[in-house]
Amino acid sequence: MHPTPNERDDAELEEFGYRPELKRTLGNFHTFAAGISYISILTGTFQLFYFGYANGGPAYWWSWPMVFVGQFMVALCFAELAARYPVAGSVYNWAKKVGNPHVGWLAGWMMLLASVVSIAAVALAYQLTLPQISSFFQFVGDGTGRYDVATNAVILAAVLILFTTLVNAFGVKLMARINTAGVFIELVATVVLIVLFAVHVVRGPQVVTETAHTGDGQSFGYLGAFLVASLASAYVMYGFDTAASLGEESLDPSRNAPRAIIRSIIASFVLGGLILILALMSVSSLRGEQLSSDGLQYVVLDVLGPTAGKAMLWCVLIAVTVCALAVHTAAIRLAFAMSRDNNLPAASLLARVSPRFQTPVAPAVIIGVLSLAILVVNIRQPQIFTVVTSIGIIMIYAAYLLVTVPMLIARLRGTWKPAEGKFSLGRWGLPVNILAVLWGVGMTVNLLWPRAAVYNAAAPYHWYLRWGAVLFVGLIAGGGFAYYWFVQRHRTGVLAEHAAQSPAPPAPAADLEEVTTS
Repeated sequence: MHPTPNERDDAELEEFGYRPELKRTLGNFHTFAAGISYISILTGTFQLFYFGYANGGPAYWWSWPMVFVGQFMVALCFAELAARYPVAGSVYNWAKKVGNPHVGWLAGWMMLLASVVSIAAVALAYQLTLPQISSFFQFVGDGTGRYDVATNAVILAAVLILFTTLVNAFGVKLMARINTAGVFIELVATVVLIVLFAVHVVRGPQVVTETAHTGDGQSFGYLGAFLVASLASAYVMYGFDTAASLGEESLDPSRNAPRAIIRSIIASFVLGGLILILALMSVSSLRGEQLSSDGLQYVVLDVLGPTAGKAMLWCVLIAVTVCALAVHTAAIRLAFAMSRDNNLPAASLLARVSPRFQTPVAPAVIIGVLSLAILVVNIRQPQIFTVVTSIGIIMIYAAYLLVTVPMLIARLRGTWKPAEGKFSLGRWGLPVNILAVLWGVGMTVNLLWPRAAVYNAAAPYHWYLRWGAVLFVGLIAGGGFAYYWFVQRHRTGVLAEHAAQSPAPPAPAADLEEVTTS
């Protein structure tokens, strides 16, 4: 008797010593949707266009293909890992396998906290869109006061985080339905926006050669300005590993997850790049401060007019919502994966899968609460957008390095073995992996660089804001690993209730029939 597809998928968990607990209901498009909704073309471009344009002028567009090439090298490495190890908590388990348990824990720790920070950072994008749709959504003041924008952003973001917490707590099916619908709307809206921008162009593509004198006064001329502006693209193109993090809830994940990773980053690059260049070609004027303050929201209203423009901004709002939902979902799977290895405090609680909702409920709630706490701490911080976003992205790039570096070492030692008959880079594996590591190191340094333009561009000026990323990331990495080394590592081991030796009872026939037909 041949094993069913689900049994073959579940057998891959035995290498990690886990028994299957999460219900496999997600198909090929669901895994693709998870990856592309985390990257979220509309969320990232609309949230950070103003920053890239203000610091690099129209020529900042070139950072988009630059970041894509670097991140595509990382994505190719991750696709190989997804084919070999399609398990929850992708980055954590990959680093554990290609490196060692210590590297795995640090990668998981950095990625988990980065995800919590990223939920807060993505949720803050509501402030960049809702008040543009209607002044009704500016609940605090009129937006001109010193703390109006930051405080109102926290209120709007808190509503979104409460929503993502509830949806994720009620199970992966509800999350997948909302996420899939949201991604479909986002993709359609993106294509429509590209077409509408294209029919309103007023200048040629040579606009991307203009620097708007942003390099004047910079230590390295325009290169210095470009490196700052490139963060706007670096902040967008990540999170493609989410497709693999849902591996234990996906059908045939070792084949579907690698495809989803590659397709999501390519689709994001093509569609996002077209939006950015056509926005620059169609906006009525490249002069004035609104491009540097209101960003793409201003361009949409300027080019399409108030009615069509606001309709498009509602689509952006949907994209932000499903992006926050995807980030929250990935964080939950990571917390679950680390907890069943007894690698987090209260591990038994965090690794418990609700029999009713078929999802880890406790991590959904705790991660939501922690994200809200980050917002509350920053409620009167005018520079909340760039500081919170930067810290989250730095930790994600660092976590990715904790996968690609051990993978490179394994390749050089000849110990890396890709999955047979599935996605493999073959002889291209070594050069791709080397480029992925070099890119990761270079962009991490660029992200950490304590420049005023990134971390303290406006008053009040404080040294701890400018050095905030270095201090915070250093504290998280150093303090976290010290806790692991002296306390947590002595407890590490698969919890008995999650171990493969205690197999789960067979699923009812009705459940198997439902999975087969979905």
